Amino acid sequence: MSEPPAYRQPISPRAPMWLTPEERSANITKELKIAARRFLCPTCGKEFSLFQSRAIACKYCPQANKNCPNVRCPHCDSEFPLQGFIVPDNKEDRIRMNKYSDTVFNNFDDTYNRR
Repeated sequence: MSEPPAYRQPISPRAPMWLTPEERSANITKELKIAARRFLCPTCGKEFSLFQSRAIACKYCPQANKNCPNVRCPHCDSEFPLQGFIVPDNKEDRIRMNKYSDTVFNNFDDTYNRR
């Protein structure tokens, strides 16, 4: 019997996650691993991450910096609820991951004067 690939399963920021010593020394956090995790779009079947969604498909959306409850596929532009797709637990988890990705992109924009 064939098991579905692990990347099709939603993940929560509250779930225990192992960080290797190398990841810890590189300041990789659990939130970074979740935001960079690859998922399959239910519509087109292509892989993308929360970072790709926020950086490409949601870049000019006015809701992108307001804890948007959705994630958008950068390939086919389909939109899905973040809850159940990335983090299945609750609104707190969704807001936590949105704030994390917003902080990463805002720091990048500030560093390179792109705001």
